[in-house]
Amino acid sequence: MRWLVGWSSTTAVAAGIGSAGATGSDGETVHPVGSQLLWGDPDPLWAVGDWRPDEVRVVKADPQTRIAVLGTCGASDEQLRLGLFAARGGALRHLTAWSGSYTAVVQVGRRVMVCGDLAGARPVFYTPWAGGTAYATAALPLADLIEANLDFGHLAALLAAPDVPAALHDSTPYDGVRRIPPGHALILRTGAREIAGYEPVASLAVAAPTADPDSAVDAVRDALVEAVRARLSAPRHVPGADIDPGPVPGMGPAERRAARGMPVPGIGADLSGGPASGTLALLAAGLPGMPGTVLGHGTGAGERLLAVTFNDLAVGGREAELERAGTLAANPRLHHVVVAGGEETLPYADLDGPLTDEPGPSLVTAARHRARLASGSADHFTGYGARQVLDAHPARLADLLMDRKRRHLVRPVAALAKADGSVLVPARVYGAARKLARTPYRTGVETLAARLMDRRFDEPGGAVGASLAALTWARPGPAARWLTGEALAEVSVRLQAATSRNGVGPGQRPGDYRARAALARHSSDLRVLEQAAEIRFQRLHAPFLDNQVVRACRALPEALRVQPGARAAILRTVLEGAGVADLPPGWGAPSHASAAVAARTGLRVSADSLMTLFGTPLLAQAGLVEARVVRKALRAAAEGEPLPLDGLADLVSLELWLRRLLARRGTCWTGTPARQRAVPAGIKPQRGRWGRGQGFGRFRGDGEVERLLQPVTCWRGFRCVSASGVRGRGCAVPGSRLPVGGCARARTAFRGAGSGVSARPAFEGEVVPSLAPAYP
Repeated sequence: MRWLVGWSSTTAVAAGIGSAGATGSDGETVHPVGSQLLWGDPDPLWAVGDWRPDEVRVVKADPQTRIAVLGTCGASDEQLRLGLFAARGGALRHLTAWSGSYTAVVQVGRRVMVCGDLAGARPVFYTPWAGGTAYATAALPLADLIEANLDFGHLAALLAAPDVPAALHDSTPYDGVRRIPPGHALILRTGAREIAGYEPVASLAVAAPTADPDSAVDAVRDALVEAVRARLSAPRHVPGADIDPGPVPGMGPAERRAARGMPVPGIGADLSGGPASGTLALLAAGLPGMPGTVLGHGTGAGERLLAVTFNDLAVGGREAELERAGTLAANPRLHHVVVAGGEETLPYADLDGPLTDEPGPSLVTAARHRARLASGSADHFTGYGARQVLDAHPARLADLLMDRKRRHLVRPVAALAKADGSVLVPARVYGAARKLARTPYRTGVETLAARLMDRRFDEPGGAVGASLAALTWARPGPAARWLTGEALAEVSVRLQAATSRNGVGPGQRPGDYRARAALARHSSDLRVLEQAAEIRFQRLHAPFLDNQVVRACRALPEALRVQPGARAAILRTVLEGAGVADLPPGWGAPSHASAAVAARTGLRVSADSLMTLFGTPLLAQAGLVEARVVRKALRAAAEGEPLPLDGLADLVSLELWLRRLLARRGTCWTGTPARQRAVPAGIKPQRGRWGRGQGFGRFRGDGEVERLLQPVTCWRGFRCVSASGVRGRGCAVPGSRLPVGGCARARTAFRGAGSGVSARPAFEGEVVPSLAPAYP
């Protein structure tokens, strides 16, 4: 892991190397472990981790005006200086206009500005600390600094509504650590903080001017070429050049490198046979510059680019993609390597790995990606993010209706009707898009809150069903069906609180809003994957998530975006503009089935280890799930029942992350009292106590509930006049008929350990959590 961390304090201290906020009675100096100080007090900044020398750049205009850029940035020192002067005047957008993927920090006197990216792949976190504000590009160091406990509400939202910004808001898995939204910057002035967006806001009252499709695609091509060129122009690196232990009998330099698990020197790329990775590989191979593989290192020395293809021997269905990859690899500028994987690389097969900053579903497939990346280069291109920035989210059909462009719905709706084979599909899709176009954002969020409380998770299947389910402002996550009633109630509380905040609403059309939320989630999971599958001395590059590429893709006309096969057509045009015209037949054909088959096969092969993992899960201690419910779902999915596999991946990955976090013994800081770290006390049983508006009562058998714990006002703001709650007695909603421990909104009973189930009579002496009633 690599991150930057610093803070803005309220009092000025004399600047000096190593003097960065003394704390404690013994006067120890607090600073990160393994850090490189970029500038000192009163507002210090460190770079932590194995940063390359060319990845950390500091440009100064004067002793109190400076900019630090960490990552891959294509700007020259003079451009950085111009951006520094622009940021001093408040124009932060200039700091995000350079090619590459980086984080920029500007200090002007006591004012500090930290810019996040547009996609969310390089987030910024902050927390109040020592009377000021500490910030970092990783949440765990800040959690260590304040000894933060887990935020169970955020974990519940991560499972129940991972694609809904209103549920997650600015929270993180650590209580007290906050996240800056994508497209925003953190501005600190002597400890005081402000969050400001740097992107222009489009009007909802007037449709945006129609962009020329050809010019928009040309802009995407130019942005991608510049993103690739920024990586090619960076210095080449030879992994482990300074730590080679020397000759080994019978092993050459390449064999020793492979035995140490180090990447090949130079530049490489994924070549899966899909359009995204193929586009990056061909662009990188076709641009002028130094060879991809460094001369004198390995058998492929001097080759233009190392192209890596993963061949899953345990699961078939990718024969066409592999054939296309082989055809592309016939390019003399490419050196093709095929990595074969058996059952040991299936999802869920190898669940060992390092602790990541946050949880993510890619934890269950990290070993699969690590096997591929181990044969890659020191700088490795990946096509992650192409689908999210180029494809049209189904909710964009509503955007077309809002802009009165109905005729552009014909082709996507016709493709759905052809896939389903029903003549009713056009009417259903048009009706759903029209309903979304007329639904306010607040209503959409309130509808999701009601669905969670009512436990309504059934959605139609097939391509048409998925499109219809996506035509909403917000929808439940695939793992929501296995959460306890208390966890769902907590997420519902967060959604209701979001609708009551000032300035509620995304300020965007529903399609654009849903697409940005999906991009943010994908970028967050890619960040987790980079940490979980990290190969030492290797850098993964995802040019599709660069700021300039994201901006260029957002400028594509909606009418072009929603057409079937639009992503492949756009990338084909990009390659033709770069001089690559010979593409194999079937270029851009979608293939999602193999991933689902691999996930189900991995569940079946690893069923025993997953049963052991959920024998006594930490998720159950946190009150998020019941172990028996998850075990039953895992067995059913392994036997082939049609369950949402993405939801099971969310549950397993979160359980893995919690176990790794609690097994951790170190800390990110030195000089802190007693080596403080995040979650110092572990997870205490939270069932029935951590949510808002909850209490316990014992059913006495005479129609009354005996109070055991004092609850608070219910999530709708109602207060009951008695402790009953039986068939509506004491409930503030007139005419409701409820079982014990039920809620007028949910119409469900919560029994036993707190799981939301269908209504049934409570037994005498049974302890039932009460989510709605609040005793006077």
